[in-house]
Amino acid sequence: MKTTISHIKADIGSLPGHSSVYEPVVQEVGKFIKEHGNGILTDHFISHVGDDIQITMIHNRGVDNSEIHELAWDAFIAGTAVAKKVGLYGAGQDLLKDSFSGNIKGMGPGVAEMEINARKSEPFIIYMMDKTEPGAFNFPIFKMFADPYNTPGLVIDPNMHDGFKFEIWDIIEGKKIYLDTPDHMYDIMGMIGSKSRYVIKRVFTKKNHEKLPDENVSVITTDKLSFIAGEYVGKDDPAGIVRIQSGLPASGESLEAFSHPYLVSGWMRGSFNGPLMPVGMKNANMTRFDGPPRVVALGFVLKDGKLTGPMDMFDDPAFDGARKTAVDVVDYLRRMGPFEPHRLPEDEMEYTSLPKVLERLKSQFQHIDMEPAKKKLKVSTKDFD
Repeated sequence: MKTTISHIKADIGSLPGHSSVYEPVVQEVGKFIKEHGNGILTDHFISHVGDDIQITMIHNRGVDNSEIHELAWDAFIAGTAVAKKVGLYGAGQDLLKDSFSGNIKGMGPGVAEMEINARKSEPFIIYMMDKTEPGAFNFPIFKMFADPYNTPGLVIDPNMHDGFKFEIWDIIEGKKIYLDTPDHMYDIMGMIGSKSRYVIKRVFTKKNHEKLPDENVSVITTDKLSFIAGEYVGKDDPAGIVRIQSGLPASGESLEAFSHPYLVSGWMRGSFNGPLMPVGMKNANMTRFDGPPRVVALGFVLKDGKLTGPMDMFDDPAFDGARKTAVDVVDYLRRMGPFEPHRLPEDEMEYTSLPKVLERLKSQFQHIDMEPAKKKLKVSTKDFD
């Protein structure tokens, strides 16, 4: 029987601002899952990063199952009630609908699910980010599954040598494409470098030559990254599931992709570029400039529908260098204030919505007559000698 890993997360209130979860809210979500998940789930784990509560669920009902999605939705509703009672900021902000409609996708919470043929030992890592967008996973997922400098197993492990298949979404056009590595490596890089448009949704093994179906080995939450009610909903504080070992990236190869604090979009008001800092759970609170953006990694082993773990993978001095570099980058960028490239281009702004601010000045703009300047402008080849 196949096993399903469903990871569903939401921001339903923060203490204070957009900094951290409130423990009684987390406990209420966990209590609801425990009391109502009996007979539906084989195991679960409740975690959090920044102001986002994360629910990891193990079951055998497949992806997009209405009972699983409703269970998570109702748990978030129960937690929201506690958040509203004490007046938490943004209580229930990721619950965009008034009631559950059969599938949690498009309703606000982020969803990452995979149905797998579980191995004898099924290790995997849940990566959880705050203050950034789903495209923030493009860089590390590519490095894990396609970059031999990060993942030497691609060179020396016969089970990885043929590469992997990437499912990439164009979230502006609402389309997807499947491309293999290493064959289409440059094509993939050409797209995913534009992380606000092209996002890696899933990674698969390539077993066609063995006449076996491809196995999903990584999946990222991308569901809220879309146009809702005519507006672009940008940052989604994403999470991802990455299976590891035995023909897949080793634990250390997967984690190594976060050893360099690369720049991501989000941070303060969802409107600034900043370094992604790998941290342990104890440091997963957003403080400086509501950040900087952070990623937590929880390692599990799955056996017979039961979870062992987690291990707090970034709670390790080996990542102190990455954290120090991230702080140095923060100091550098913050001196730029509201200027690009620290601040995002106006069409990517989220909460402040700069275009709406500029709309107030629209009537004061005056036409510039460019014709006289065009007539005087003459370009000669001598200008380039």
